[in-house]
Amino acid sequence: MDRLSERPVNIDVGTGYELPEPHSASDLVEVERGTPAGELLRRYWHPFALAADASDVPRPVKVLGEDLILFRDGSGRPGLVHHRCCHRGTSLYYGKVEERGIRCCYHGWLFDIEGNTLEMPCEPEGGQHLERYRQPWYPLVDYHGMLFTYLGPPQLKPAFPTYDVLSDVAEGWEVVADDNNIGLHGDPTPCNWFQTHENVMDPFHVYVLHAGFSGNQFVAEMQSLPEVSWHFTPHGVKSHQDRELDDGRFFHRVTEVLMPNVRIVASPFVEHEGQATSVAWTLPISRTETKIFTILKRPIGSPSRRASYGGKRWEELTPSEHQQMPGDYEAMVGQGPVTLHSEERLASSDRGVVMFRHRFRECLKQMAAGEDPPAVSYDAQVQAARYEVRAGNYIGDRDEVISRG
Repeated sequence: MDRLSERPVNIDVGTGYELPEPHSASDLVEVERGTPAGELLRRYWHPFALAADASDVPRPVKVLGEDLILFRDGSGRPGLVHHRCCHRGTSLYYGKVEERGIRCCYHGWLFDIEGNTLEMPCEPEGGQHLERYRQPWYPLVDYHGMLFTYLGPPQLKPAFPTYDVLSDVAEGWEVVADDNNIGLHGDPTPCNWFQTHENVMDPFHVYVLHAGFSGNQFVAEMQSLPEVSWHFTPHGVKSHQDRELDDGRFFHRVTEVLMPNVRIVASPFVEHEGQATSVAWTLPISRTETKIFTILKRPIGSPSRRASYGGKRWEELTPSEHQQMPGDYEAMVGQGPVTLHSEERLASSDRGVVMFRHRFRECLKQMAAGEDPPAVSYDAQVQAARYEVRAGNYIGDRDEVISRG
């Protein structure tokens, strides 16, 4: 008789043995060229470095799984080119930056910031048909000291997006570009971008996870469990987190995600009432590496506020302390390099995550149907498309503050 037919009546079910083969949702996690999600991402501008990172020393960078070289020529113009020289394939990491561009170390071909071949020293007359050879390159925009690039089809390049909170700068304030990432010394977070980005639409993790090290959710205004609602917007998804404060005021907090990877989150320290003062982007470096880039507005000379873990900064914690006081990094990286979506058991508090995934998949369907993705402008008269931020910390009369967010 088969041993399974002899099993006892009172048997445990739901053990790990019964799990099906786990898998990830490929349509959410792909970033490579030619994949649906990778092509969607390539229809938008992405930050990838600080303007100060571009110098006369070639700098390797990776964006959406592509290995690239960043440099600044002798005229001060930044350039972003493919790392392999179009001639014989050696890396331009070993190239020499000159007045007009970057010169390959192998045979001396010189390329400008748009990949045009300027010199071919070993060819007759220095190259008789320079126009036939071009180094792959990508366009750049310097926005408040942050470098952005567009990696998609050239004929579909959209207007560059700008944000009202970064344009309207009062006297005594400044706009700062910041590449400090979630993790040690700003190194890439070793997991897929999507599992970090959808976290923005999970306000309940703030109440549970962050309390493990901050005690009262950073400040008293954030300490109670909020009433949460989620809403689709023309550009993505937003959440409302509402609290009645002890002094009778109403605290209306709004968080936004714009397609595909913009995150606008007001400060959890609630230093200022009103619109959020920063805009951030979740950059997929590769399928298993992510980095957050932020542009923020702040009073000149004000110190940066960071979460405290038992009086220490995150990078100062021991392995044991990381285990005892996990934060966003541990929770996201703890899902693995690419989370296994088949293993999830979503509940009502995950509604924002579900809505963002739905919105992302809608965008994939639009792309497959030949439609333009949301939150882009192709107006030939517009060089930069301006977005009005709704995210923020709004405190006061209930009806008045809700109308603002």
